[in-house]
Amino acid sequence: MQLRNEDFIKLAGIIKAKYGLNLTEKKYLIESRLTNYVLDCGFDDFGEYLETVYVDRSGIEMTNIISRLTTNYTYFMRETEHFEHFTKVFLKEAEQRVSDNDLRIWSAGCSYGNEPYNLAIYLHEYFGNNLDNWDTRILATDISFNALRMAKRGIYTEQALEDVPTDWVKKYFVRHVNGTYQVTDDIRSNVVFKYHNLMDPINFKKKFDLIVCRNVMIYFDEQTKEDLVNRFYEATEPGGYLYIGHAESAPRNMRYEIVRPAVLYKPLKGDDEDE
Repeated sequence: MQLRNEDFIKLAGIIKAKYGLNLTEKKYLIESRLTNYVLDCGFDDFGEYLETVYVDRSGIEMTNIISRLTTNYTYFMRETEHFEHFTKVFLKEAEQRVSDNDLRIWSAGCSYGNEPYNLAIYLHEYFGNNLDNWDTRILATDISFNALRMAKRGIYTEQALEDVPTDWVKKYFVRHVNGTYQVTDDIRSNVVFKYHNLMDPINFKKKFDLIVCRNVMIYFDEQTKEDLVNRFYEATEPGGYLYIGHAESAPRNMRYEIVRPAVLYKPLKGDDEDE
């Protein structure tokens, strides 16, 4: 089923304006990923379906489209260099810097929850018996209601856990009779899932010591990336970090200092004249 050019231009324009996703060269992607869904919804062509989407004030159908167009391929222990920095650098610095023991971590674009649960496991391993003395709840956000619903359940296939150490699987997951694995209650309770569109202002109550936004900006053009990273900067505590995906490039104009590939750092207060 083909998407008429006028329908493609309108849809791509709306998605770019509202969600920041640049699909101007992705007409075939839209057709291939939405055709079966549109047919299953009872429509014979894209035009009829999209007219329904545009009058849907709940926004649910548009988020259904976004969920199908963005690749939610994720697994545990992805890009292990970040987790190495997380335990060997970030947490050691945070123990000295965070005076109120309120550690603020945000998984932005969390997809099905593998990333924030992975971070929560590392927190348990790092702090051990001292964990109760810290507030380590992780904020995890996404624009896909379906992904958030799945993430809250915390159920994964054996394949998604193939890189997780065996003792961690036994310690932090419960195996179901159907062969799937569910994250334990204490790890799940350490993650708070919420809807958030990264194109919207960041209005959370406190700034973050660490923002993790990996493999999300690959869908954004340079200006959208620059605007988002600047919003992240304003939401980062002095001395905090931003992690981005290794396949992504940082925007040319930004105030973060690059510590190593895919790890960006906000200068300590007093090191930057703008602070």
